[in-house]
Amino acid sequence: MNPRVVTFHYKLTDKEGNEIDSSQGSHPLSYLEGTGQIISGLEDEIKGMNAGDKKVISVNADKAYGQKNPELVFDVPKSQFPEGEELSVGMMFQTDEPDTVYTITDIKGESVIVDGNHPLAGVDLIFDVQIVNTRTATDEEVSHGHVHGEGGHHHH
Repeated sequence: MNPRVVTFHYKLTDKEGNEIDSSQGSHPLSYLEGTGQIISGLEDEIKGMNAGDKKVISVNADKAYGQKNPELVFDVPKSQFPEGEELSVGMMFQTDEPDTVYTITDIKGESVIVDGNHPLAGVDLIFDVQIVNTRTATDEEVSHGHVHGEGGHHHH
């Protein structure tokens, strides 16, 4: 039997109640269960939910974006950046290393401190979710590994 497509609205906050993200005022999020499209700690809790269900879900950092890895924080000489590029704290960039985005966290003279951790690494997350809809995934969605249609991927 095919996995489910789950569509839900969410509000994401940290433990202090600071809003990080929300689907309110826009389309709900749809995902294909079991494909790693959302963090495991959230998917584990949503698995037993159905349309109309609401729940506040706490996900510790280990089941979200992991703990901060200090080896991913290091100094890069300013000379390694493109000449004339305006560098600033918070700027994000990607290198030839796939799937890693670095954030500039500090600039000290000719030294730029970069962090390759996910911005939410080390953060315990609170999701306030409401399931909008669940349905069985189509064979095509399963073979493509993602949701098609409203709230999912559209082929052009």
